[in-house]
Amino acid sequence: MADPDLLIIGGGITGQCAALAAADAGARVTIVDRRRNAGSHANAGSLHVQMQSRFLRLNPHLADNLENSLPLYLSAVTAWEALDARLGGVELTREGGLMLAENPEQMAFLHQKAEREARKGLDVEILDRDALHDLAPWLAPDIAGAELCRNEGKLNPLIANRKMQDLLKASGVEMIEDRITSLSDGARPEAQGARVYRAGAILIAAAWGAGSLTEPLGLSLATPPEPLHMNITEAGDYQIRHLVQHAERPITLKQFRSGQVVIGGGWAASLANGTGRTPTIRSDSLMGNVALASRIAPGVGGLRILRTWAGYNTPVDGKATIGAARPGGRVFLALPGDAGYTLGPVVGQTGAAVALGTPSTIDPAPFDPERWRQ
Repeated sequence: MADPDLLIIGGGITGQCAALAAADAGARVTIVDRRRNAGSHANAGSLHVQMQSRFLRLNPHLADNLENSLPLYLSAVTAWEALDARLGGVELTREGGLMLAENPEQMAFLHQKAEREARKGLDVEILDRDALHDLAPWLAPDIAGAELCRNEGKLNPLIANRKMQDLLKASGVEMIEDRITSLSDGARPEAQGARVYRAGAILIAAAWGAGSLTEPLGLSLATPPEPLHMNITEAGDYQIRHLVQHAERPITLKQFRSGQVVIGGGWAASLANGTGRTPTIRSDSLMGNVALASRIAPGVGGLRILRTWAGYNTPVDGKATIGAARPGGRVFLALPGDAGYTLGPVVGQTGAAVALGTPSTIDPAPFDPERWRQ
């Protein structure tokens, strides 16, 4: 069999969308993925656009990166809408996102944030208490107000991931379960079993695994895995129509059409054993996450938790990395800077275009990997 035109390392949503775009362009494509601990397969389905308060709190020095990336987030949700149509529906809705505040200081933070976001083209509005509770009567009465970002939304990742796999198979994309451990000579991927892969071009879309692969190429790429905790409830009445966050507390809420509520928002999980890098649940995160959700949305407190799990986030520096690992080389990168599931389609599509030398709807220049050069 002929070598593929493009070999993609990493089979999450970024790698999958890169593969689909390359196959659409007529390329022979192979995805190599370990199929363990993939963030895309533990994701809760948020479509983020507004700047997440959690990222700003933890990384204030990277706020400019995130703010300057907001136009990419707008392109990302447009890409998801196109993918939703192509996949035949993944329960995608864009009724907006609410970031809640409980006191004047949090409201002041939202006012300042909204002004910055509006300058980047986001459709945002500050809601006072009355306007907010008219829009979301299921909220606790002591919620003082919110920022509404009308660009945001949600989808069902279980449906999206399954339909993407079917579409990739139908498009002729080869998928191999393996772990690439190194890039020999900077361009030949080698796996655990000493297998060597060959391809016309290589695209790294491996999120938290990208740092070790790119270090021999002279890039000091920070991609530490961040294990986070999530829960899903039994079905209740469908009331939470928005993606819900908080101006200061770690929480996200979203409700699927089934009525199940997904609760997350950045509560820590644990790395087990160090070597396996398998995230495990922490009881304090489970209890704290659910308690906070019940306080914000009292109706959630009456629902049983059906499942709780942990997965990896890879926040990097708040800015995507797209382009050649070395000028003129055959190794390319397609890595979201944060909110990887949201940005996956647009970053993957752009990365595939750069690797194959085909036109892209997004200018990759602002996301050049050269900023990581040692």
